[in-house]
Amino acid sequence: MKILRKFKFPARSKSPLFVFTIAGVAITAVTSSSAVSVFRDSTSIHNPNKIATAVEGVVRSSRAIYAITVTVADYKYSLSRLTADSDDYIQSLTEVHARSAKRILKLCESNKGFYVKAGQFVATLKLVPKEYSLALSSLQDQAVPCNFQDIKHVLTSNLGRNLSEIFLSFDEEPIAAASIAQVHHAVLKDHQEVAVKVQYPGLKQNMKLDTMIMSFLSKSVVKIFPEYRFDWLVHEFVKSISQELDFIQEAKNSERIATNFKHNKMITVPTVFWEFTTAQVLTMQFCKGFKVDDVEALKRTNLSPGKVAKVLVEVFAEMIFVHGFIHGDPHPGNILVSPGGKNGFSLVLLDHGNCKTLDEGFRQDFCRLWEALILLDSTKIQELGTRFGVGQYAKFFPVLFTGRTSDSKSGLGKGMSIQERQKLKQELKLLRLEDVTTFMGSLPPDFLTVLRTDGLVRSITLKLSAPQRVRLLAYAKYAVYGLGYNPTSEPDFVEKSMISKSVMLMSYIRLSLILELMELFQGVKKLKHTICTFYGRVVDGITRSVKVSSVASIV
Repeated sequence: MKILRKFKFPARSKSPLFVFTIAGVAITAVTSSSAVSVFRDSTSIHNPNKIATAVEGVVRSSRAIYAITVTVADYKYSLSRLTADSDDYIQSLTEVHARSAKRILKLCESNKGFYVKAGQFVATLKLVPKEYSLALSSLQDQAVPCNFQDIKHVLTSNLGRNLSEIFLSFDEEPIAAASIAQVHHAVLKDHQEVAVKVQYPGLKQNMKLDTMIMSFLSKSVVKIFPEYRFDWLVHEFVKSISQELDFIQEAKNSERIATNFKHNKMITVPTVFWEFTTAQVLTMQFCKGFKVDDVEALKRTNLSPGKVAKVLVEVFAEMIFVHGFIHGDPHPGNILVSPGGKNGFSLVLLDHGNCKTLDEGFRQDFCRLWEALILLDSTKIQELGTRFGVGQYAKFFPVLFTGRTSDSKSGLGKGMSIQERQKLKQELKLLRLEDVTTFMGSLPPDFLTVLRTDGLVRSITLKLSAPQRVRLLAYAKYAVYGLGYNPTSEPDFVEKSMISKSVMLMSYIRLSLILELMELFQGVKKLKHTICTFYGRVVDGITRSVKVSSVASIV
C-alpha cells in the first residue's frame, strides 16, 4: 500500500491505470511461481541457493512493474489536460521525460544485468527523447566484475580442464567488464597472448524471467494506452540479447567480418581460438590499443583524429551499404586504435555478438535512400518512405540522417539556417508521443539496427571533432558502391573487380560533381544577394548624401 500512496491514482475502479496496476499485482504472483520454476529447472550448479535467487527475481520484477506503472501514469495524467501544440505541453513533456528517465535509470541500476543492457540499448537509439539518452548513457561504464571463483567455475566447466593445463598464466583481474561478460588477459601454453571472454553465470535463467516481465509490461501498456507503443523496442532488445549470449555465434560473426575486410589493412579482427571457445567462453587473439574516442591518446601517438574518424565511417559505411552485414554495437569500448604499421594505425574491431545480416532488398533501398538524401530528392525520399512503411514521416529522414530538411538551401554537412530551424521546430511541436512511437514501430527491424549503429558512429566522430561532411560523403560513396554490388560475388569485390570499381567510381564522381554544382549554385545565389544588399546600401548612402547636400545648398 505504501507504494501505491506515492502516486495519486484515479478513484474510478475501472480506469485503465487501475486495471494496469491490478494486472501488475497479478503478474507479480505469476512471476513468483515462474521464478521458482526457472531456477528449479536450471541445470546450472553455480548458485546453490536457488530459493534466494528466485526471491531476487521476484523483487526485480516488482521494481520493474512499479517503475513502468508510475511512468505511464506520469505521462498520462501530466499531459491529459494540455493541448499538444501548446508551449505548456512542450514544457510539461520535457519535465515528464526527465522524471521518467531518472526513474528508468534507477531501475536499471537496481536490477543490474539485462536491465543495464536494456538501458544501454535504449540510450543508443537516435529517436528516443534526449532526456533518456543522456540519463541512460551513464550505464555504459557501470558494469561490476564478477567474483573470479565464479568465473573460474564457468571456465573449467566449459573447457573441461583446469586452467593450469591450458594457460601458462591467467590474470584474475579482468581487463574489461560489461553487462553480460568480462574479459581476462592470458597466455596459452604456446606463449600466444589471448583475451578470454567469460559469460557471467546464471544469465540465461535471469534472461527468461527478465524478458518475460519486459514483454508483459510492453504489451500491457499498448493494450491499455494504445498511444504508447513500445512493444517493438522490447522485441528488438530480446532478439539482440539472445544473439549476444551465444559466443559460438559471436566467433562466427567475427570471422565473417574478418573475411569481409581481409584486403583492408586498416582493419584488424582478432583471431578466434576454436579449441578454447564454447557458448560461454570465447578465446581470441589479444590486441593492444586504446579506445577510438581517446583524443589525448591519439595526440600522444601523433595520430590525426580526423583521419581515424574517416577510416571509422568508411568501415561502417562499407558494412551497411555493401556487405549488408553490420556490427550492431560500435561503442568506443568495442573499437580500439592500434598504433603502428605501414598506415600508422589500424582499427581493432571487438565484440561481434550483436551483428546482423540485412535483408538484400532493404540494403538496396537504403542505398537508394542515401542517394536521394544527398541530392535532396524529396519525391524519391517519400517513395522510399512508403516502401519502408513510414508514409508521411519520411519527410523527417533528411533531418534524421543529414541534419537538414528536404527543402534546405544549406550545403551538405553545414546544418540548417535559422529560418529552417524555426520551421522545423513548428512542425515538431505538432508531433505527439504517439506519432514518434508509431514512426519507430513502423520501421523495418533492419532500419532500427542501422539507426542505432549510425547513431553510435556519429557520436564517436563528433568526439573526434570530424566535420559531419566526412560521414555524409563516405555514406554517399558506399551507397553508390552498394547499388552496384553483386551479392553472389566475394565480399571484397570492390578491391578485386577493376571493372566494377571503375563503374562505381564514375557514379560516385558524378554524384560528387552534382553536389559541388549544387553548392556552387547556392554560393553564387548568396554572393548575388550580398552584392545586391551592398549595392543597395551604397545607393541609399549616396542618395542620402545628395539630399543632405541639396538641403544645405538651399539653406
